Amino acid sequence: MSEPQQLLSPYERGRLSLANRVVLAPMTRARAGSEMTANELMARYYEQRAGAGMLITEGTFPSRMGVGWLHAPGIFTDEMAAGWEPTIEAVHRHGTPIFMQLWHTGRASHSDFLDGELPLAPSAVRHEGKGIPTPKSDGEEKAHETPRALTIDEIPVVIEEFKTAAKRAKDVGFDGVEIHGANGYLIDTFLQSRTNKRDDAYGGSIEARFRFLKEIVEAMLTVWPSQQVGVRISPNGAFNDMGSPDFREQFSYVAERLDDYDLGYLHVLSGLAFGFHELGEPMEMHEFRRVFKGTLMANCGFDRESAEKLIAAGGTDLVSFGRPFISNPDLVARFANDWPLADEAPQDTWYSFDAEGYTDWPTYEEEQRAAKT
Repeated sequence: MSEPQQLLSPYERGRLSLANRVVLAPMTRARAGSEMTANELMARYYEQRAGAGMLITEGTFPSRMGVGWLHAPGIFTDEMAAGWEPTIEAVHRHGTPIFMQLWHTGRASHSDFLDGELPLAPSAVRHEGKGIPTPKSDGEEKAHETPRALTIDEIPVVIEEFKTAAKRAKDVGFDGVEIHGANGYLIDTFLQSRTNKRDDAYGGSIEARFRFLKEIVEAMLTVWPSQQVGVRISPNGAFNDMGSPDFREQFSYVAERLDDYDLGYLHVLSGLAFGFHELGEPMEMHEFRRVFKGTLMANCGFDRESAEKLIAAGGTDLVSFGRPFISNPDLVARFANDWPLADEAPQDTWYSFDAEGYTDWPTYEEEQRAAKT
């Protein structure tokens, strides 16, 4: 491709005003330290990628019981919230909006993160997949535990924690929030019949399984205008031992109902690069376009060519890029100038648990200067 096409064209709808249609996908980077507080290292990382039309932060814990990953950030104290201010200021210097992703890990966590308490879930259904490193595992993976099912009286407490986190995000200057409803974390486990075995108002049917997400969305809308709230879902995903036989019916209903709220966007992990549950034909973006009239964002495994094709076909408005953005901080400039992409970052460099392990991936121009010397 020698000429910029739709991927690099501006996008405007509602409160979204983006210089291009490339979005930095939320990716856990594990650089917030044991304090779970954003820092200058993270500010540099996000500013390096501010050529995107929009940035979405790595998943950020809204509450203590939402914690479930080593050295990932939180926003459940005022100090944690203030830690994000340098990142926001750095990104805003480039005129780029940045949304915070709110991430409750649910049953994918472990009691080692939670002062000995069991992880929370809609039902006591154990995660049978890959284990997790914990603060007490010395780098080894521990098997997941059978989580504790939230009582119906506890659910409003969790929703209020999301609301409080959204307020903190707004107060420190974020441009919006994304609700992480994907990848086998708490909200996704409420949505899916594989993990939601409840027979009360929050389970037992497609409609009832949507209720938890619905109430979180409505809580967000008491803090933010609807166009500054996004939702992420993963209908095809197998990550964290997920995948339900009625996935197509469930997620079609979820998208249709979310359309009622005039949200900023619906972020769909439609690609299969993160694993596929193989319980039917994968859902494609055009299925969501039929029921969701607002801004659609596609994710997972796209390159420039496939992103352009999907936008041209009307299947999405925006495309978020994850792994290519790790080793190509100037990804948008590389697209615009037909510069080659750096090799994708090796998996063992995705998560650096301290400043010593941080890798500053070079821009194309820095690569060229280094090659000349």
